[in-house]
Amino acid sequence: MESRDRHSKCDPQRKAAVRKRAAALLHLERANRALCAFVLCVGAYLMLPHAAQAAEDLQFGTVTVSADGSAAIKEKCDFGLADYTRFQVGSNRNVDETYIGYAYYVGADANQVVAIYTNKDAVVYIPQDQATAVEYSLKNSTQEEDLAAMLAALDQVNSKGGVVIDANKLKWHVTFDTSITVGNAVYTFDHTDKNGRVYATVIGVDGSDITDAENPLNIGLQHAATAQLKPQSDITIIERARGFAAIAEFFQRLDPSPLWVTLKTTFTAIVFIFILGLLAAYWLVRLPSRMQDIFDAIFTIPMVLPPTVCGFLLLLLLGKNTGLGRFFIDVGFPLIFSWPATVIAAVVVAFPLMYRSARGAFENLDNNLLDAARTLGWSNKKIFFRLMLPLSWPSIAAGTVLAFARALGEFGATLFIAGNYAGVTQTIPIAIYYQWMNGNTDVALFWTGVVILFSFAVIVFINLWSKRTTRYKRPIEQNDEVV
Repeated sequence: MESRDRHSKCDPQRKAAVRKRAAALLHLERANRALCAFVLCVGAYLMLPHAAQAAEDLQFGTVTVSADGSAAIKEKCDFGLADYTRFQVGSNRNVDETYIGYAYYVGADANQVVAIYTNKDAVVYIPQDQATAVEYSLKNSTQEEDLAAMLAALDQVNSKGGVVIDANKLKWHVTFDTSITVGNAVYTFDHTDKNGRVYATVIGVDGSDITDAENPLNIGLQHAATAQLKPQSDITIIERARGFAAIAEFFQRLDPSPLWVTLKTTFTAIVFIFILGLLAAYWLVRLPSRMQDIFDAIFTIPMVLPPTVCGFLLLLLLGKNTGLGRFFIDVGFPLIFSWPATVIAAVVVAFPLMYRSARGAFENLDNNLLDAARTLGWSNKKIFFRLMLPLSWPSIAAGTVLAFARALGEFGATLFIAGNYAGVTQTIPIAIYYQWMNGNTDVALFWTGVVILFSFAVIVFINLWSKRTTRYKRPIEQNDEVV
């Protein structure tokens, strides 16, 4: 009777504790949903191109640029530009064993508009037949302004992160002649080598290199471009898609290979990192103290070295000039600049995070508990899997998450040892860098959103899994006690 009374008194307390825990779990679930919704919204903003601004991006005042960036027209102007190509850099070498100045290779056709830009001047060559076809006059300042506005708009669309000209700050020099002297430089637009390749060249009036920083004739050369001058009626302007059509177009031209390379690399690397990190930590805690200090420094040093240093050392270790590198080449499995190199780089830079977390967890275990297990006849293997791993799991899970995130975001060492080969070694971090460098900001934002969402999902999954597997470590509330 007394026992029944005690249990009956405990029931309301137990029910209250259960309700309290259920309410807490409900609030946690709602918070997680709200956080997920927030991250999804942020990811959507980063990933999707700004469709609402798509049409405005190609409208520069009264100048309209084609969606592919190859053509431009202007209101109240009878001509336009087509087949536009921008040359970010040229070459400063001899052609046919003769120094011709700084040269831009413009193709095999000399009959095209060529524009060369410096810090102060814009020199534009127009073939006589194209000028005649559109009735372009060198004395017509309005036509010169129209031409400058279209060239500036096309330059901005095709800049891809490079320097963009300001038409209002440059002094424009338009000519029908294939050679013109402007200031300290001579511009030539039809230099053809013995193989029929056409160059536009810039050289000092004294025959010197005008790109040399120590040359007083240096003109601050920037870049060049070519186009075709045509009647506006002969130019087709492609309109940029809007709304969902713009999104569909974005994904059609998106190369998904960085995602697959990253997933394949990261999941493969985390398997090696997890196993090697646990084994290294378990082995090290069993060593004498002095030996621990030495091997701990060896295992931890990749975490404090710059990733480029790690990549350089791996390149020296596995390159074709080393015995190890030649061995893998001889067996038909070269490591450098291949997909396995991305895995090696990820393992090396992320391993210390897993190792340090596992070692700290093992060192914090109660030695008396381990000794008690040995007195019961447990083997080291059973102690490790049945005792040490479960008790250390929260720290091991945290180390796994940190190592996974580090491997997912690895950039420097990967680029050094594996290079940038689309579909083979180009991971998402490398793709973000090169897409941004090439001016494809929308693609860089997309991959940034993918990394954020994927990292968030993995961390949430590991946290939930850790809570589920460590229920036994939760403290018992007073309301849960059975009297």
